[in-house]
Amino acid sequence: MKKRIWASAKLLIGAGILVALFLQLGTQSFVDGLRVITVGEIFAALGIGLATTVLSAWRWVLVARRLGLRLSLSRAVLDYYRALFLNAVLPAGVLGDVQRAVEHGQQEGDLGRGVRAVVLERVAGQAVIIVAGVAVLLAVPSLGLPRDIILIILGVLAVIAIAFVAAKRWVRENTGLSRTIADIRAGLLARNAWPGITLLSAAALAGHIALFVVAAHAVGSTAPIAQLVPLMVLSLLAMGLPVNIGGWGPREGVAAVVFGAAGLGAAQGLTTAVVYGVLALVASLPGAGVLILRAPVLRRLEKAL
Repeated sequence: MKKRIWASAKLLIGAGILVALFLQLGTQSFVDGLRVITVGEIFAALGIGLATTVLSAWRWVLVARRLGLRLSLSRAVLDYYRALFLNAVLPAGVLGDVQRAVEHGQQEGDLGRGVRAVVLERVAGQAVIIVAGVAVLLAVPSLGLPRDIILIILGVLAVIAIAFVAAKRWVRENTGLSRTIADIRAGLLARNAWPGITLLSAAALAGHIALFVVAAHAVGSTAPIAQLVPLMVLSLLAMGLPVNIGGWGPREGVAAVVFGAAGLGAAQGLTTAVVYGVLALVASLPGAGVLILRAPVLRRLEKAL
């Protein structure tokens, strides 16, 4: 019951953000976000989407293999495309990742480790975005955000790091927590793991920023890229908040706020975020083909669940 209430609350919060933007800025920003997209932006989205999907899937391969699971890059790319498409079209925004985690874990005979591999892979990507977001907050005070918020964010990260170190020392062997910590150490923090994972995550982030730049240019923004990139990083950081509808909600709200704070106009920020959301959906469309081709496998998975 609590899980259902929380799931409903997350969707309501995401919908509430979109409704608030609609009431504050009107419908024109949403309409313009659909009107300005051309064939050129669509092809750019597909190309950038291919690059970011391969990079993210490669990151998943590295983590999974470090945990002792078999996973080829070709299979990872196909499964990642399918997950991106499901994440984009289903309300919760994470069901595609859940599906690929469960399917891979079941096929490898270790459901828990399959799920942890996907969770750690996603955490690695979000960690790079968080670091980039904190760097933006520290380096661009002109956004008008209080430095107290920055200190709170850094404090939270420090507490998490201290808690992790303490947990490693005190957790008992052969418990679920100890296995999770062992997988974190092996999959993310090992010397031969974190450099490659970090590099792939940074490259994937660069791809997402590039797609945001395409969206901004489609809207007609003339701001220099150096000014746009910090705003886009913060908008991407907001996408990680678990209160969205298929990725929509916090991203649009933050884009409107930071674009407005930077003097570019809240309406332009909202329209840019809308265009980005549509282009991100376009970039995930190959996953629809994967879903159709692998429909029998998906049906078997649904029966097993």
